[in-house]
Amino acid sequence: MTHYICKTCGVQYYETDDPPAHCLICEDERQYIGFDGQQWVTLKKLQEAHQNLFKHQEPGLTGIGTAPSFAIGQRALLVQNSQGNVLWDCISLIDDTSIAQVNSLGGIAAIAISHPHFYDSMLEWSLAFDAPIYLHGDDRPWVMRPDPHIQYWQGETLPLGDGLTLVHCGGHFKGSTVLHWAAGADGAGALLTGDTLQVVPDRRHVSFMYSYPNLIPLPASIIQQILAALEPYNFERIYGGWWDRVIHQDGKTSVLKSAERYLAAIAG
Repeated sequence: MTHYICKTCGVQYYETDDPPAHCLICEDERQYIGFDGQQWVTLKKLQEAHQNLFKHQEPGLTGIGTAPSFAIGQRALLVQNSQGNVLWDCISLIDDTSIAQVNSLGGIAAIAISHPHFYDSMLEWSLAFDAPIYLHGDDRPWVMRPDPHIQYWQGETLPLGDGLTLVHCGGHFKGSTVLHWAAGADGAGALLTGDTLQVVPDRRHVSFMYSYPNLIPLPASIIQQILAALEPYNFERIYGGWWDRVIHQDGKTSVLKSAERYLAAIAG
């Protein structure tokens, strides 16, 4: 019995003898089946062909990403915290070297993930560090490997301690969240967004989509919902879901300007 991993989205599935016939996440209209059809890989095979890179982002924040790039290609972020480190978002690859490196940074006390496209091998990471996983309950149907380590939270915010707060925004998925890190950016605040808000290549704006690969926009009402969720929080810096997708200054202003631009565009 094997926990197969989808090669297109990177999500690990429940244990089966043979690869599953379908990836429900990739068959959803927000994602896609790869050009070569549905393909699967095991964690062992992934370990043989890939490695994880650790990159310092700022004091208290380390990025973890896989090379060569795999599946969607996002990187996770490890937030070092006096009440226990938090792994924000997840990746498919975990190995002994990665576990040792994370332990050298203080380990993982909790895992929180923005949305189902980044669930990846979350249970492997959770079991390696005996860390609970916090997912918004609205996205529970998209969990492909259920486990008691997963804690489903409801409502609009969830404090994780010492200035870390999960904020429910919705949009890309009904349960899409961001992580507000009050101590980030030298105390000016940082927002870790996955692609609930996508930092675009100009690194001065974000965008909002129901589906990024299939270019399905969100309606104005959802953009206003996201802005309302973020309004109470100050953040100078925004960390998107990929290496170098970072807005280093004026983060909150950038979100407001981006929303204004987006709303004008969809209004015609």
